[in-house]
Amino acid sequence: MTPAINVALKAAIPHRVHQYAHDASAASYGLEAAEKLGIAPQQVFKTLVLWLEPKNFAVALIPVGSQLSMKRLAKAAGAKKAAMAERQDVERVTGYVLGGVSPLGQKTRLKTLIDQSAAGFSTIYVSAGRRGLEIELAPQDLQQLTAAQFAELCQQ
Repeated sequence: MTPAINVALKAAIPHRVHQYAHDASAASYGLEAAEKLGIAPQQVFKTLVLWLEPKNFAVALIPVGSQLSMKRLAKAAGAKKAAMAERQDVERVTGYVLGGVSPLGQKTRLKTLIDQSAAGFSTIYVSAGRRGLEIELAPQDLQQLTAAQFAELCQQ
């Protein structure tokens, strides 16, 4: 059990946990999850931790095959600019290791933004807090659990 799964259980929201054999040599953890679980990459969302100017961390959830637009993220978050957070900062503020960062059950609750494409699915998949473990849930439930906002975050 991970903190992410515990959050979903405690909130009593409908969800499913999916496990697969993680390959440490995989080039992309998110694309690996989509492939091994037989899910469209557009429905699997990666959790990115960012540094927002002037002094905040935030989380962006985007489809695993997409690229984050730093400009769009900064604008949606009300920040001057955004940059990817350093590995040690990600692990310190979330309590998770890279490749297994979940938007749920983080050590520090961070401002969370979900790419608006998630709203088009009945369920999406996000990391359940460990490499090789995904949690499937409704995007609206994820939004509620993380106090997130939907926004256009991906590059065109």
